[in-house]
Amino acid sequence: MKIQSEEWIRRKLEEVQLSGYIFGDSVKSVEQRFGIERSKILKLDSNENFFIPKDKLAKLIVEAVGEFDPRLYPQEEEQELREKLSAYVRAPADCITVGSGSDELMERITRLFLEKGEQALSISPTFSMYRHAVTLQRAEFIEVPLREDFSLDIKGLLSKVTPKTRVLFLCSPNNPTANQFKTDDVERLAEAFPGILVVDEAYVEFAENSVVQLTLKFENLMVLRTFSKAFGLASLRLGYCVANTGIAETLSKKVGLPYPVNTIALKVGAKILENVGIVENAIKKMKLEREKLTKALNIISGVKAFDSQTNFVLFQTDKPSTKVYQGLLKRGIIVKNLGSILKFNNCFRATVGLPEMNVRLIEALKEICSKND
Repeated sequence: MKIQSEEWIRRKLEEVQLSGYIFGDSVKSVEQRFGIERSKILKLDSNENFFIPKDKLAKLIVEAVGEFDPRLYPQEEEQELREKLSAYVRAPADCITVGSGSDELMERITRLFLEKGEQALSISPTFSMYRHAVTLQRAEFIEVPLREDFSLDIKGLLSKVTPKTRVLFLCSPNNPTANQFKTDDVERLAEAFPGILVVDEAYVEFAENSVVQLTLKFENLMVLRTFSKAFGLASLRLGYCVANTGIAETLSKKVGLPYPVNTIALKVGAKILENVGIVENAIKKMKLEREKLTKALNIISGVKAFDSQTNFVLFQTDKPSTKVYQGLLKRGIIVKNLGSILKFNNCFRATVGLPEMNVRLIEALKEICSKND
């Protein structure tokens, strides 16, 4: 019996070992490996928002801490946040589900709509957590490559639909290609896809438009959002989903665990929505830096940067990505080493940092990509 138990445990672990989020080098590992002072290491691999002043966020957090009793479970805080989100996204409060980050909501969605042996579709390349959420349900994850210009292959996606297909994940703007898909294309998919279309708009505040309003038109459309990017609250793990009232209520009350979001996150989310000007100002500054960074990267010999509708820039180098990546690490700069993306080799994703951060990245790449390095 013990041998059978050990075999069963091993098999279960192997079923999910290839899924999940892949973490890169940490600040601590770079500090220890290269002897670089931690305060001088640039962490540009996770698309965090450096443009919202830390002291302003800290002030909101201190206010939130002083307004609740940690001995109590969350009470009316979730409803208050949903009402403020309703005004922000211009959708009814009962169409909104709040979660512990949008990742946690992805897992709720797959638990609700996917069973073992069923299928989910997505694009390639895209955010790795869709595969992870699907794999945990013992369902099949099918990818359809983007076109070479990073646009959607709608015909290709719909050609993969089978009687077992239940969910289609679409990241727009897409991570890591940084482009936003056309609203008309999303609408075409919502009309033609026979299951649930989940559009992940984690980076939408940095782009030009949103498809949230289409959730009022299409019963099968769900839109995921997060406070981690534009709002600068990555550490609090707060996200939300907009869908029709039936799905939203089920996702909130039947699929999620009781009290999935802590009170501090709920209260800080509400407070920053009351002070949304802080976010809007940060976005304006980031967009200016994004434009400057993209232009500066494209001036470097052997580097090509792509247009971005996010708070990161995708770029490729002529030199091997492993060589460039290690060269950046030696200089205390951490970016995301993506390798090959479609027909493009040696690709990287770098967060748009503050001006002085971007200058360091540019100067480092100039040195590394020169003929003599």
